[in-house]
Amino acid sequence: MSSSSSTSHGSGEEEEINSGDLTALQKHVVFFDRNKDGIIYPWETFRGFRAIGCGVALSTVSAVVINGFLGPKTRTGKIPSPLLPIYVKNIHKGKHGSDSGVYDSEGRFVPEKFEEIFKKHAHTNPNALTSKELKEMLKANRVPKDYKGWVASWTEWKILFALCKDKDGLLHKDTMRAVYDGSLFLQMEQARESSQKKAKKA
Repeated sequence: MSSSSSTSHGSGEEEEINSGDLTALQKHVVFFDRNKDGIIYPWETFRGFRAIGCGVALSTVSAVVINGFLGPKTRTGKIPSPLLPIYVKNIHKGKHGSDSGVYDSEGRFVPEKFEEIFKKHAHTNPNALTSKELKEMLKANRVPKDYKGWVASWTEWKILFALCKDKDGLLHKDTMRAVYDGSLFLQMEQARESSQKKAKKA
């Protein structure tokens, strides 16, 4: 593929994922806003994780940690709420360090940074990452002494890898891209509901 073709594709991808009233980062989290009121409470985070196939323990811990971290950062007033609500419109304020840079400071998708992940770390398959390559990416993204960022990134990607790797242990590019605009979560929920319906009929 020529560089002009690649640039054109990247531009189109950026326009698509950043289209509409929400930024890519807002689209990424809005799945967990179960009643679509712009606010994500811990019980909604819990229900969202359950909907994509996570167990009760992981969903509980995720709700506590995610809302505990993002709630205070995205709050609209000066006084934090004990209910730890995450405000979707302010989610860009909750961006942690040691990340891939695929979201910019306003929460928009940056296709060049996304492609960079695979150029740098996809050694086995050009369109997927192995567990070892994922670890390599996480280590490369670390900012010195940013321990919270290290833990946040490690947790996010490890959960994703555990849930979405294929039978050969690969996390595919299309899957990763779908994470960034949140469409993967809806796909996972629908697939889980479909399998549950089939199980009931059997």
